[in-house]
Amino acid sequence: MANIKDLKVRINSTKSTLKITSAMKLVSAAKLSKAQSKIQGFKPYSSELDSTIRVASALVENYSHKYLKTSSNKTVGILVISSEKGLCGGYNSSLYKKVKRFIAENPEYNFEFYFLGRKVKELMKRDGIKPTLEYHYEGSSPSFKDAQNVAGELSKRFTDGKIGKLFVTNNTFVSAIEFNSEVSQVLPMTISDSEKEELEKQFPVAFKYEPSAEEILDNLIPDVLVSTIFEAFLDAVAAEHATRMTAMDNATTNSKDMIRNLTLTMNKLRQAAITTELTEIVSGAESLNA
Repeated sequence: MANIKDLKVRINSTKSTLKITSAMKLVSAAKLSKAQSKIQGFKPYSSELDSTIRVASALVENYSHKYLKTSSNKTVGILVISSEKGLCGGYNSSLYKKVKRFIAENPEYNFEFYFLGRKVKELMKRDGIKPTLEYHYEGSSPSFKDAQNVAGELSKRFTDGKIGKLFVTNNTFVSAIEFNSEVSQVLPMTISDSEKEELEKQFPVAFKYEPSAEEILDNLIPDVLVSTIFEAFLDAVAAEHATRMTAMDNATTNSKDMIRNLTLTMNKLRQAAITTELTEIVSGAESLNA
């Protein structure tokens, strides 16, 4: 059993940890608030842009775009968006498991991996998986400019025929205590026959476009790809801060419990030591009086 001195050292050490976890919780809470504001402000634009493109491309006949063309190329790319730092619970391990499961479920593909954030990249390197491309961002989260750069480089690999499909995998923010790990295809952009039929029923009239529908689609389809990737960035950042805040809250609670238990144990040892000393004093006094 530890002595009183050892317990004091452990209590002081745990109190130092408590200060750190409490501070990290507050920082993550502040960052989460900003991240939520960004994702809530961007999603309506991204959703409306995607909806507009789907409607226009479904209703315009004989339209073709390089981002819409399917390919028989079995080499596909996956952009994995993870965190740069740890201490965020199961955030990165959950994403890592999702990627591994996706690979196992699609043995017909040859995969190229592109990483934004280093944590899942480090986990996959242990499995012998080497990154084709690596991306890093300045500051606390990726910017829209980062999304444009990533989208531009990866879309070029698609249009050059180096990959037949492009997937994005990331954690999506649900709430402060919940996130989902998802894999989404972003290239080629597809619309199912059933969805096309539904849109044709929903919009039976012929629209007139100015400029032409083809010109509008040519300009907006690349923007859809950038907005999709940027939305994935924002979702991943919000989920990361939420998970870290929860993890630090749990760590703070555990630290408080540990301090309380260690203090109780130390007080019991101190009381036992005092009782032993009193017993020895009384016994010595009685022996002198005998």
